Amino acid sequence: MNSRALRADILLFITAAIWGFAFVAQRVGMDHVGPLTFNGIRFALGALALIPLIMRMEKGRKATTQKADTRTLALGGGLLGIALFFGSTLQQTGLAGPMLAEFGLAATTAGKAGFITGLYVVLVPILGLFLSQRAGWGTWVGAALAVTGMYLLSVTSGVEIAFGDLLVLASALFWAGHVLLIGKLSPGMDAVDAVKLSTVQFATCAVLSLIGALATEDITLVGLQGGAVSIAYGGLMSVGIAYTLQVVAQRDAQPAHAAIILSLEAVFGAIGGWMMLGEVLTIRALIGCGLMLAGMILSQLKP
Repeated sequence: MNSRALRADILLFITAAIWGFAFVAQRVGMDHVGPLTFNGIRFALGALALIPLIMRMEKGRKATTQKADTRTLALGGGLLGIALFFGSTLQQTGLAGPMLAEFGLAATTAGKAGFITGLYVVLVPILGLFLSQRAGWGTWVGAALAVTGMYLLSVTSGVEIAFGDLLVLASALFWAGHVLLIGKLSPGMDAVDAVKLSTVQFATCAVLSLIGALATEDITLVGLQGGAVSIAYGGLMSVGIAYTLQVVAQRDAQPAHAAIILSLEAVFGAIGGWMMLGEVLTIRALIGCGLMLAGMILSQLKP
């Protein structure tokens, strides 16, 4: 492995760690603000954090580089933002313990949310079948392992599954659709336009989330102050910094390496939940996590 590839893998590892610990921030943030408020502010921060990056990248952009037109960036970013809005809202609501408790429903944990969200890497090639894309044997074996792991992780001995787990599972479908949509929009774009596209989607998601928050949630200064650290981490670290690291790293990383390393965000989510929130996974749940991670990796090695 050359030095550039090694650096790329290290940056991707850091990215996975930031994203994994973000599940802890999302879980803690729900003790202070509603899911739409949390997402609205953090994606707004994420969009703002990418503006300096765009300005810096524009300075080093070659004059001969073919640029995407404004309409493509606006429309494409808007569609991505809608998918991001539904995915993030379902995921965040699944982590909203106090809110779900009011209706007698159980939320998911930071550790479980990481693994369940990670199922999108298995769902992408399966949903791709509807777009006439072919799936290899690794996809089907990986899907079988992931489903088995999901059962062990989330379904209790009483054959019950937490409502929060179901919401996060539904969000994984939107993350998968989001990835497929990017696959349609991003080919041919250079790094600058890719970051612009992402900024538009973050801004779109922020606007939709804040509109929903103003209509359905109580936004208080006390709540915002209490959740400030979690919101800042989710916006600046998870969205702004981690995305930047991913863009830089994937210029030199092998796609299979990148996908596998980024799948480790589920592991970091479980570690973060254990270290910071005292979440404990049973032996049954740990086996389920292992099967899910194996399924994610296999689906990338033999897609």
